[in-house]
Amino acid sequence: MRTVDLIQRKRDGEELAPEEIEHLVEGYTRGDIPDYQMSAFLMAVFFSGMSDREVSRLTECMLRSGETVNLSNVAGVKVDKHSTGGVGDKTSFIVAPLAAAAGVIVPMMSGRSLGHTGGTLDKLESIPGFRTNLTSEEVEKQLSQHGLCFIGQTEKLAPADRKLYALRDVTATVESIPLISSSIMSKKLAEGVDALVLDVKVGSGAFMKKQVDARRLAQTMVGIGRRMDKKVQALITDMNQPLGYAIGNALEIMEASQTLQNAGPADLTKLSIELAARMIHLGKKAATLEEARRTAEKHLVDGSAYRKLKQVVTAQGGNAQALDKFELLPNATGMREITSPRGGYVTSIDAEDIGTASNMIGAGRDKKEDPIDPAVGIILEVKTGEKVDAGSVLCRLYYTKEDHVEEAADMVEDAFRISAQKPDERELILEVVG
Repeated sequence: MRTVDLIQRKRDGEELAPEEIEHLVEGYTRGDIPDYQMSAFLMAVFFSGMSDREVSRLTECMLRSGETVNLSNVAGVKVDKHSTGGVGDKTSFIVAPLAAAAGVIVPMMSGRSLGHTGGTLDKLESIPGFRTNLTSEEVEKQLSQHGLCFIGQTEKLAPADRKLYALRDVTATVESIPLISSSIMSKKLAEGVDALVLDVKVGSGAFMKKQVDARRLAQTMVGIGRRMDKKVQALITDMNQPLGYAIGNALEIMEASQTLQNAGPADLTKLSIELAARMIHLGKKAATLEEARRTAEKHLVDGSAYRKLKQVVTAQGGNAQALDKFELLPNATGMREITSPRGGYVTSIDAEDIGTASNMIGAGRDKKEDPIDPAVGIILEVKTGEKVDAGSVLCRLYYTKEDHVEEAADMVEDAFRISAQKPDERELILEVVG
């Protein structure tokens, strides 16, 4: 079959047969199909979409393009959690230990930051000595001993996805729901999980800006899981302001540590408990969701989830003392306060602007090869709905270099909207799918 004919048919909105999807994925992975043809195909998908059957076949082909993780020797139900990316989203460090403390096996596969959203691996590596490049033997051993590990995607796992994602990133096709769904699910299913909990973000700080698009994305991923005999649930959650107060790698580790010691922000704690509860329920460690919530809360309050995280940090070469003694983490040398120009209520905090400003001072990357400064970031002092006085501190910027601080400070100041009227409260968890 000719690749150009498949591009033309998809451009015209036709449904491709399973073997035609296979031809495209395998041909591109081998290098037989050039970038320019696959770019044209991705753009055709972006505008014409894909049927459920096409998305499932695309996911399956990407999943089988490389190795898959075999966790059959590890006893127990394997459950992972995935977030579609948000600003200040450090739930993985809280949710995974909560579920593991309840007896769920959690092979937590995570990514790095790109754009305005942070990356779990980058945050973890701000802990001195922590390593995420575990061998398959180390993963199996750690899951058997501790029920939890934090790892990155290896080169051999779903290589078609890695190659296609790099192409999507430079061809303006990242936001396509079929392509996002197949990318996420191929990686997650390749790690050998039995069930998956998804946190689909929507709002100014998320890739999905509209709830209707977030719902479609969640439904598509849940559908892929169902057709592949996996249990998948998705929460659609608000990302119109940063989650918690800390944005930045070491700063978010500090806040996650505080949350696991039952002293974290209300929004971060609430979402973490709900995500962990669904992992515990899908992991068959609680008969009902309500019982699972009580179990998650118990492991938060009694400190067992915090101890679990410290065990895992030590097992992966990290200095677990840094979770208590924050001076052992990378710390910024400079600080800049952003104050309110007038009194009133905080009606909104643009999460994307906060994330972008944090990246400007070194917390994130625009290109994959960019270095990250683990010490820098932003700490909010207020959240949406709170009353502020003129001149009161809205947030603090922490930096190690003067470059871009002025520009970042201006962007952060513009991210806060202050008005005389108190805004309506927004729900944090908007919908449940699956």
